[in-house]
Amino acid sequence: MKVIICGAGQVGWQIARHLANEKNDVTIIDRNADLVRRATDTLDVQGFAGFASYPNVLEKAGAEDADMIIAATHSDEVNMVTCQVAHSVFNIPRKIARLRAQSYLDAIYADLYRRDHLPIDVVISPEREVADAALRRLDTPSAFETEFFLGGTAQLIGIRVDEDCPVVNTPLRQLSDLFSTLRAIVVGIRRDGNLFSPESGDQIYPGDACYLFSHVEDVARTLEVFGKQKDIQKRVVLVGGGNVGLAVASHLENSPARIRAKVIEKDRSCAERAAELLEKTIVLHGDGLDENLLREANIDRADAVLAVTDDDKTNILAAVRAKALGSKMSVCLVNDPTLVPLLEELGIDAHINPRATTVSSILRHIRQGRVQGVYSIGDAEAEIIEAVVLSTSPIAGQKIRDIDFPEGVLVGAIRKGNELIIPKGGDQIDDGDSLVLFALSEDVAAVERLLQVTIDFF
Repeated sequence: MKVIICGAGQVGWQIARHLANEKNDVTIIDRNADLVRRATDTLDVQGFAGFASYPNVLEKAGAEDADMIIAATHSDEVNMVTCQVAHSVFNIPRKIARLRAQSYLDAIYADLYRRDHLPIDVVISPEREVADAALRRLDTPSAFETEFFLGGTAQLIGIRVDEDCPVVNTPLRQLSDLFSTLRAIVVGIRRDGNLFSPESGDQIYPGDACYLFSHVEDVARTLEVFGKQKDIQKRVVLVGGGNVGLAVASHLENSPARIRAKVIEKDRSCAERAAELLEKTIVLHGDGLDENLLREANIDRADAVLAVTDDDKTNILAAVRAKALGSKMSVCLVNDPTLVPLLEELGIDAHINPRATTVSSILRHIRQGRVQGVYSIGDAEAEIIEAVVLSTSPIAGQKIRDIDFPEGVLVGAIRKGNELIIPKGGDQIDDGDSLVLFALSEDVAAVERLLQVTIDFF
């Protein structure tokens, strides 16, 4: 597949990295020659410096026979014009654009993106993706990472193993014997900074970060088995009233759980806008690092603080201060991956990586074949892939134990019709089944070959 990626920033670079690793023909465009050079030096891609919306630049990048274009520059307008040029001049079949401005995303203007208007096949909103990720963190506070699959019936949970975890030093094969009715499976473990897919004889140790798949009905019990609790959030303080904070607060005040939210926003105009749009949420104008203001927001009684300003350091410091003043849980938005190792040492419970959420969303729309969902783990170290098994797939009709999966791949869940199965070696995969697989990044291409991928979405 020939793909042109416009924008060589963190998102564009990660998408290029994924696709190049899978032997796709990737070309990256950016007006910053240094970013283009970084991409071509570190990845197996071609690069051109220039404005992505210029027809002559797209022509140099090979737009005439490209299968897809991904417009992920920092400008919404450049992304939109790029898709228009890609359609009108080069007839590129698949066009994806990243758009940030909320006005472009309003449902009443959805007709704008028809092929005879502004031809964009898929619109990605980083703010909406981040807001959804924040809400998932709040819903499962004991987990540092969580995502839903298979129509919301299976949930990925990332939890840290403490010294008092009941299943410490227990081989994974024994967990099914000890908890025979528990519909959950460990698919990944991060130990001493290394992520791997465990074997049945591997044990869990204190300090491990475990990734599990669980039936949604068994999440609370799964957390209990691993020494965690599924607490209910009733009071939430949001530091940052921009698009992300506003989206989260709006969802919380309309939630049937009756969650009380307060928003702290430093910019007066932004705070006034939030106060106008939110009906039940208290909006405080001031600095989220101000101890007195945090006390005014009753931070000591908060079940969680969520720091989602556009500054990483402010988010980290606000989360640390709120935790020190009594908040039970702290979650912060962090763009810079080099800051992530500091978070656990600072006592921050979870973080949201906007780059990873956006990358996952884009990958969901560019995977070949019957892949229905993709979620990126860590710094593109692994992927969770949801796919439908084709009748001609090499794995159709085989039992899991007989399939030659790479060492870094585990099946996390199977849906047969309306039934969700947490798999065992003797379970058979049939035509039409939906699978969720954990795959280390170097094994993703092999997984797609096993699914017998075709470019059937064009």
